[in-house]
Amino acid sequence: MLYMILGTDAPGSLDKRLAARPAHLERLQALQAAGRLILAGPCPAIDSPDPGPAGFSGSLIVAEFDSLEAAQAWAAADPYVAAGVYASVTVKPFKKVLP
Repeated sequence: MLYMILGTDAPGSLDKRLAARPAHLERLQALQAAGRLILAGPCPAIDSPDPGPAGFSGSLIVAEFDSLEAAQAWAAADPYVAAGVYASVTVKPFKKVLP
C-alpha cells in the first residue's frame, strides 16, 4: 500500500537539513531503485523553487510499504529526524487516484 510521509521542519533547521541531505537522498534513492517511490520533495518556505536562506517548511514523500508500521519505522529512521530537521512527522495511508 502507499503511504504519505509529511515531515514538518523545525524553525531554523536549514543548516541541519543541508548537512543531512546526502544521507536522506540516499535512502530515497534506495526506495526508487526498489520501485517503491512515487514522489518526494521539499516544501519551500516561500513561494519560490529556490528559497535560499528562507529554507524549507518540510518534505513530502509518497512511497509503497508493507504496512503503516513499516512506513512509520522507515520515517523514524530518516536522517532528517536524527539531525533534528523535522519537528514532527506524520505518516498516513495514501490512495493514488490521478494520474
